[in-house]
Amino acid sequence: MKLNTLHALTNDMAPTERMPVLFLGHGNPMNAIDDNIFTQGFQSIAKTLPKPRAILCISAHWETKGTFITAMEQPKTIHDFGGFPQALFDVQYPAPGSPELALETKKLISSVDVGLTDEWGLDHGCWTVVKFLYPNADIPVIEMSMDYTKGPEYHYALGKELSALRRKGVLIIGSGNTVHNLRMAAWDKMMTPGYGFDWAITANEKIKQLVTDGDHQSLLHYDKLGKEIQLSIPTPEHYNPLLYILGLQEKDEKVTIFNDALVAGSLNMMSVKIDKT
Repeated sequence: MKLNTLHALTNDMAPTERMPVLFLGHGNPMNAIDDNIFTQGFQSIAKTLPKPRAILCISAHWETKGTFITAMEQPKTIHDFGGFPQALFDVQYPAPGSPELALETKKLISSVDVGLTDEWGLDHGCWTVVKFLYPNADIPVIEMSMDYTKGPEYHYALGKELSALRRKGVLIIGSGNTVHNLRMAAWDKMMTPGYGFDWAITANEKIKQLVTDGDHQSLLHYDKLGKEIQLSIPTPEHYNPLLYILGLQEKDEKVTIFNDALVAGSLNMMSVKIDKT
């Protein structure tokens, strides 16, 4: 992206209609090269979205001590996984970055000093889903990391601080999974949508209901929601992106659930769109 184009992005950040926000269950990296019900779900939801000026993604796969934002002009496509076919490693998502938007986002956040970095890029939590929303890779994308030393309330509150971006044409995406227990996964059922262990089905239904009801306090204190939830969220990194998106929900907004299916027994793809519809 040329410098004058980057400046134009910032100069053209006049107020817009409030953008929706998304939480996307990204699941298996192989979804990036598959045509399945989940990738079709991403493509379908894209048709309901206004075209954004830029995208801010919060991915389960970028945890840091402190909070950082990518600020390079051309973020690299990061293949942060192993053991997959070469065809997956060959995929590139050459979306431009936006140093200006990174700086604008940093200035919005008053609760913590946010760092700007050129040492990351677009990890698979980001590009494997965004490529189905915007396959032409023509919209600037920045990522914001999650501070692994902080608890749920921190992530939820930090999400709220991003709200002004929604009225500047920025689509904010959280990417993770709300049921994500790899140690208990039935790998032979990875390609069987709907296959879930009883505890995972219970947890998925409970989380989905709380999200739909707008019960953010219960979702913030998920460690008190029972053993099924504890099994579903053994570590918080895939759950935390949801908290940023919930923090952005406004009083007049409702939730749309899509891609609501389990795979491999202990993983879900439940995704959420929040907007005034």
